[in-house]
Amino acid sequence: MLLELVRQARKSLLLRNAGWLFAGQGLSFVVQAASFLVLARLLQSSEYGLLAGAVALVTIASQYGSMGSGQLFMRYVSADRGQSRPYWGNALFSVLLIGSALVALLWLIGPWLIRRDSLRVLILLALSECVFVQVTVCASMVFQTFEKMRISAALNLLTSALRLLFALSMLVIFGHASAWQWALASLLISIIVAVAAITVVTRHYGLPSFSLGLLLKRFGEGFVFAISGSTTSVYNDFDKVILSHYGMLQANGIYSMAYRVVNVGTMPILSLVGAAFPRFFQAGVNGTAAVLPMARTLLKRTLVPGVLVVAGMFLFAPILPHLVGNSYREAVSALRWLCLIPIFRCFSLSAGDALSGAGDQKFRLICQSTAAVGNGLLNLYLIPHYSWHGAAWASLLTDGALGTMSWAALFYLARRTRSADREVKRGAQSEIGISLAEPVRASDSGGRGQQAGCSI
Repeated sequence: MLLELVRQARKSLLLRNAGWLFAGQGLSFVVQAASFLVLARLLQSSEYGLLAGAVALVTIASQYGSMGSGQLFMRYVSADRGQSRPYWGNALFSVLLIGSALVALLWLIGPWLIRRDSLRVLILLALSECVFVQVTVCASMVFQTFEKMRISAALNLLTSALRLLFALSMLVIFGHASAWQWALASLLISIIVAVAAITVVTRHYGLPSFSLGLLLKRFGEGFVFAISGSTTSVYNDFDKVILSHYGMLQANGIYSMAYRVVNVGTMPILSLVGAAFPRFFQAGVNGTAAVLPMARTLLKRTLVPGVLVVAGMFLFAPILPHLVGNSYREAVSALRWLCLIPIFRCFSLSAGDALSGAGDQKFRLICQSTAAVGNGLLNLYLIPHYSWHGAAWASLLTDGALGTMSWAALFYLARRTRSADREVKRGAQSEIGISLAEPVRASDSGGRGQQAGCSI
């Protein structure tokens, strides 16, 4: 039985790609786990909370750094691989232009949203995430499009490995570091990885080219992708911004640590989702009904690791303070509150990617925007009253509602597509019936005319 499963896995390109992503992300999991353990000891909970607030705000803004260029590359180059150079060139141009503008914007509005003593950290992180990290993300999606998951996984692993190396070096040399020092190290890492990513893409697919007409033509669609990514960041990270705004740095450190464990635990699910994502675009040319079976299959495949991850986080949560220090004792309770999120993400990601692949991104955006607005309102009310407990309740409600809305939208659009197809078939059958009937009527009429003429 086991050998048969192995043979099937070898024959399935999807499972092989997912395997490569999971292998890369699995190594990344080990490296990231080690990184945030080292970082937690390096910063302590209050400094970690200060860093988490700045990271959360930058993460929300950074989704606009590429203006959806990676998703545009995947959608259109999947169908026409000869367009890779202009789409890659436009991606780099968008990142440099829009990313730099975002850094300036965050410098202006940052003091109004988070603590003023976080501004220096915020600017360094903005340069890192809005510009250089976005270059690496786009490069990773290039290789996802061509289903070269080994290279995509290697890029992700390189970032994690360098962060671990820097964190260990700082821990050994300094023993303790500030959030500003770590932000500076993160910027250096992102620059190194971005240069490596550009080099690898150029080696495989040639120098990028620039097409202003193509950039303007796809700008609106790319903006929709960017908004979609931003709304995802809003309901994932807005709570950390609010905790920082109210000066709850220790609570933010505790909650952010638990949320980081949840994100790391979700990596097996993201591996399967990432491997399947290009195929949704390929099948989506036939409409929403064509991607619905794929979404169901993906949901079944992600639920199994999702349940295992939830059980593992709940059972092994008490180990966390022994790994990261006693200042994170309350993270045990926070992790147990948040451990259901991977299950909810199985639903929202499978249906959401199906909507994107079928060209119904605006419906995914509606679901995500509704979730983001609801999450913001819940956090604004709950966090001042209940600290990180309120943030946890808001996260659970938001992720659960998003999964429900995404599948409701997918079922609705698939049913509408089937109804439209049936109407087209009925119309075609009617036209065929008319075309077959007309010669008969003409023959009958002609026969009657001839008979009448003979009688006269």
